[in-house]
Amino acid sequence: MLRKAKPAASKPASARRSGKSKLLSSKEVYKGKVFSVFRDEVIEPGGAKNIREVIRHNGSVVILAVDESVNPADPHIILERQYRHATGQFLLELPAGRVEPGEATLAAAKREMIEETGYRARRWTLLTKYFASPGFLGEWMQIYLARDIRGGVAQPEEDEQIEVIRIPLSQALSLASQNKIHDGKTLIGLMLYDRLRQQNLLK
Repeated sequence: MLRKAKPAASKPASARRSGKSKLLSSKEVYKGKVFSVFRDEVIEPGGAKNIREVIRHNGSVVILAVDESVNPADPHIILERQYRHATGQFLLELPAGRVEPGEATLAAAKREMIEETGYRARRWTLLTKYFASPGFLGEWMQIYLARDIRGGVAQPEEDEQIEVIRIPLSQALSLASQNKIHDGKTLIGLMLYDRLRQQNLLK
């Protein structure tokens, strides 16, 4: 009696989707001061052949600078208010900026904080690294926590019109919950910092 062969067990989705895509071709279609745009022909890990238009960026740093000297239970946060042409509005944001080619991310964070706010910090901690919009944007961002801060003179670039604001963490979180902070990196930084404080995970 012939036995029916059992169907081959399918691989789990995680196994089928492991690995990287295979790059067949890549063409730079735009080169700007801050980023470049590429048209990539790829075979995805699942086997599908696609055309991907990707913005390449060198990466950015975000600085969550806190002053715990007045009220450690509700430390002050350094925010910036500036006009963003792409959004057509003023935004409240954490200080941030791009990493220059060959520059260490911590060095970039220290430089950006001085340039935009004038503040310096004695203690630095990397909180997280994430991708801003991975569907088409290759930019990653690293958020640094800066503590034991002291003031100084800001050195903004010519095209930067920045208002530096100090507010308690509780007020910043309230603005976020009231839908008054619309910047992604700022929302991520504030929420993560608050969660780590509540769980006593900050050294």
